[in-house]
Amino acid sequence: MIIAENLEQTYTSGGRPLTVLKDINLSIEPRGFVAIVGPSGSGKTTLLGLLAGLDLPSQGTVTLDGQNLSELSEDERAMLRAEKLGFVFQSFQLIPTLTALENVLIPLELQSSDASLNGARAERRACELLERVGLSDREHHYPAQLSGGEQQRVGLARAFANQPRILMADEPTGNLDADTGHRAIDVMVRLNEEEGTTLVLVTHDTEIASRAHRIIKLAGGRIVSDERGGAGGAGGAGGAAGASSS
Repeated sequence: MIIAENLEQTYTSGGRPLTVLKDINLSIEPRGFVAIVGPSGSGKTTLLGLLAGLDLPSQGTVTLDGQNLSELSEDERAMLRAEKLGFVFQSFQLIPTLTALENVLIPLELQSSDASLNGARAERRACELLERVGLSDREHHYPAQLSGGEQQRVGLARAFANQPRILMADEPTGNLDADTGHRAIDVMVRLNEEEGTTLVLVTHDTEIASRAHRIIKLAGGRIVSDERGGAGGAGGAGGAAGASSS
């Protein structure tokens, strides 16, 4: 479970404070599919980064499986993400000098303490994931040899490599055409359902958001609505913890 309490994020811009998020309170239940929506500048990406422990809030707390992220060191937060989180970036973030297979292998190789995931077993896991996202024939291609949709699917396979309990995605279809983007979401939803992984997705696409169990809308850095999505199911609006409104 992820719990955010009284979150505020303020940056300095031009020598003046700029508040990006304020009075954010929410909880996200396991196995749910939550979409975070809102206009540009509403704080969606900032919120996702705080929930993932990529940044720390100016005020308030984020608790992940009982651990207050603000009480952990940067290395401890990185270890927690490696163990529990997968992250899909809008810009793919693949290493251009590595093949699709090698990119997916990275998080598996970082688990060097787990001998069961070393060597041949890690490679089998990476191959299986590439097959599941429809790229079994692209294992040895470099990112420059792949289309945008194929690169995004490599990113998805990499995000699922360590079987994370939580998958977070920041505008994962933002650099894709509509058809390719919806196919990428199909893969995410299918993997979410098959793996039982909690999915937290930032998107500007209302059709994609409608597939979520729950839709959290931000405006002006605040939660203005928290409702059950078109998909219904687990992780509905009842998971909110005192959601604020402006």
